[in-house]
Amino acid sequence: MDDPFRRTAFGAALFYKDPLAALDWLERAFGFERVMVIRDQQDQLVHSEMRFGDSYLMVGSEWADFTASPASIGGKNTQTLHVHLREGLDQHCERARAAGAVILREPQDEFYGDRTYTARDAEGHVWTFGQTVRKVTREEAEQASGLKIDGWA
Repeated sequence: MDDPFRRTAFGAALFYKDPLAALDWLERAFGFERVMVIRDQQDQLVHSEMRFGDSYLMVGSEWADFTASPASIGGKNTQTLHVHLREGLDQHCERARAAGAVILREPQDEFYGDRTYTARDAEGHVWTFGQTVRKVTREEAEQASGLKIDGWA
């Protein structure tokens, strides 16, 4: 059956203590776009989805005993998110910084051809943003990193 919401095969869901504030922050800091927000009769968030490029992110509350914001568990993360940008990585980093993101790793060029930066959001989720800036062969990446690489495209 056709998906009316045009979801990609893989998406992520993040949990926040204050998910409505998170929606605003993710728009302002990272340029995500909310495409669906469902609230209950008490105006509490039940479900939301945001888009960035061709991907989607669900943002929710701590609605069950197996969901938690890093802000509720001492800042720990069991995952990080990677977002690939087509252009403007350095400007994206400055936008995130201006919105209050904590930049954990400033923009830098990587051995595999991307430029990346890492940021922590308002509740402690860790995000890495990357942009391909040069084409690198497997052999070049191995030489630059000192690593053995299998499965390089």
